[in-house]
This record gives sequence, C-alpha cells and structure tokens, in this order.
Amino acid sequence: MEDSDTVLGKALAILRAFGPADSVLPLAELVRRTGLAKGTVHRVAGDLVHHRLLDKTDHGYRLSGGLFELGLRAATERTLLELAMPFLQDLYERTHETVHLGVREGHEVVYVAKIGGHRQAKAPSRTGGRMPVHCTAIGKVLLAYAGEDEQAAVLRAPLERRTPHTVIAPGLLRRQLVKAVETGVAYEREESTPGLLCVAAPVLPPDGRTAVAAISVTGPVGRFRPESHANAVRAAATALGSTLARRRP
Repeated sequence: MEDSDTVLGKALAILRAFGPADSVLPLAELVRRTGLAKGTVHRVAGDLVHHRLLDKTDHGYRLSGGLFELGLRAATERTLLELAMPFLQDLYERTHETVHLGVREGHEVVYVAKIGGHRQAKAPSRTGGRMPVHCTAIGKVLLAYAGEDEQAAVLRAPLERRTPHTVIAPGLLRRQLVKAVETGVAYEREESTPGLLCVAAPVLPPDGRTAVAAISVTGPVGRFRPESHANAVRAAATALGSTLARRRP
C-alpha cells in the first residue's frame, strides 16, 4: 500500500489505480479505488495532468505519454530491450508466434517487450503489464533461477488459481522449477489464460545463476506445440545472455 499521507503517496495511489484493462477512469472511480477524498483526488489529478503524467478527457482521466517517456529512461530496462530486440525479432521470424521478453519483480513478471503478427495468440499480456510468476512460463523459469529465499517466499504465499489448470500446489510447482533448471526451459499449459501454451528460457549472466530476464514463445492450443520451439527459445536466450555479458563494463 502507498503512504497516502504524503503528496507523493497520493499521486502514486492515483497512478496505480489504473489496471491493465483501464483506458479512462472517471473521478468517482479513482476516489473509490484510492480511498482518498474526492477533493484530494481532483487536486492531485490536476497536478498530474499539469506534469503530463495524466490526461484529462470528457469521461475522466487516462495515463499520459509522460509516463512512457519516463519509463524509456530506465537505464537497465532500456539497455536490455535495445540488446534483446534483434533476438526477439529473429525468434518471431522463426516461429511466427507471440514472443515475450520479461523480468521478475517480486512475485510478478513484468513484460518488457511483446512481438506478434496477424496470427498472434490472444494473450492478455502487454508491454509493461504484469502477471503472477507461478502461472506463466517466463515467471517459472525466472523463479527457477532465483535465490532460495525468493523461491520460498513465492511457494509460501497463496498461489492464485487463474484457470482450472493453474498449478497451486507448492510441491508440484517446486518440481517444475527443478525441471526448468535441468532442461533450461519452463512451460505453461493454460495456467494463466485458457487456450494458451508457452515455453520460456532464462537469460543468464556468466555465472549461470540468477536470471536477469527470460524469453518466451506463446501460441494457442490446437496449433502450437511448445516443445517444438524449446531449442529456438533457449538459443535466443543464450545469445542475449552472451551479448549482455560482453556489454557489461
């Protein structure tokens, strides 16, 4: 929870009230989601509009391009994306399926990039969006190459059942993490979204321990066989890891 007693806390509460599917939120909905007074939300939202972090529309407020500009200045993610894009594009040309690049933040995956063509699967993921680590291929492989404490924290926490196929048994998830380290890939089989399958591989540093990112390919049930793309995903992730290692000072 944000510290809503501070101006910054109030501003963050308003910005984070927007969910992945939200385009425009009326003032009343921002008040409801933040729990702040109507006058406070109106005043702080006005300041955010002035600084180009929100836009005011006839129907309420929406996130502004100023946030996108700030996001692009995040040095680590920008460098990662710039170096990864050729590998992601090559992987897309080889598979013609949806390709993702993601990093882990706590118990969630943050999608840094998404590439898909006209036949891409209808995945709920979006650039800048988040998903739980336990039900995505990227999340599993990132967790598999995380520290023991991070793994234990996720396995101790309640595992949300997003579909009938979501793995919510800690023991089974742990076995999948061990298998991911053994094989270099992790799979998702309709665990975050019905009808979607996915395979992901970690982008590893030279010591081969904690993954800095992961690459995945996603496709629909019936057409997509994730096992057939495992080698291509591993190769792309390995090549990106080598490139990152060479670029480090």
